[in-house]
Amino acid sequence: MYVYGKQIFFYLLERHPERIRGVFVTKPLDRKVVARLKELGIEPIVIDNRRAQALARGGNHQGYIVLIDPPPLTDLESLKAGRFLVVLYGVTDVGNIGSIIRSAYALGADGVVLTNVRSIKLEGVIRTSSGAALDMPPALVPNALDLIKELHDVGFTVYGAHMEGVDVRQIQFRGKRAIVLGSEGEGIAPKVLDRCDGTLRIAMRREFDSLNVSAAGAIFIDRMRDE
Repeated sequence: MYVYGKQIFFYLLERHPERIRGVFVTKPLDRKVVARLKELGIEPIVIDNRRAQALARGGNHQGYIVLIDPPPLTDLESLKAGRFLVVLYGVTDVGNIGSIIRSAYALGADGVVLTNVRSIKLEGVIRTSSGAALDMPPALVPNALDLIKELHDVGFTVYGAHMEGVDVRQIQFRGKRAIVLGSEGEGIAPKVLDRCDGTLRIAMRREFDSLNVSAAGAIFIDRMRDE
């Protein structure tokens, strides 16, 4: 798997050097960085911008492309032992997924679960999470109704994000809980909301339709996390 960008490269080098299998750069690296890579048995390869663009599939590589062993997706069973999960229902945009994983990791959620999607574009998610998806790889559960049942079975209270829900600031959260965030286009299907234990909203001070799902996700995570 190829990932790219300066920030991702240095994140990998500092926190996940064991995953690095190759490094391609458009300019020679600092001597200390080259020495560190050689300790890992890796010789950085200088390539022209055309090849860099090809490896990055046209993305903004900033002169850094890294070949890595992809992290395995997280197994749902391991997340059931946690206290706070973030569930993304039908969210497919890698920018939003990556941003929510970054917030979940930074703010102390125990995991992120993607549901009602067929697959995950993990390369893009790693990049847009600024590397956080390497430390908190998402789980994938195809059916949201099955997921909610499994969470209920192990004591989770499951909330759905909905514009007519209770203001999230008014709830005192205790015990195991999960927040379900819907896609921006479709939201959360009514049958899924019906299985939730309640719905929550972010109260607006000014009149506006809604927040981007990644911005809303960060607010919910911060309001619902353990103190």
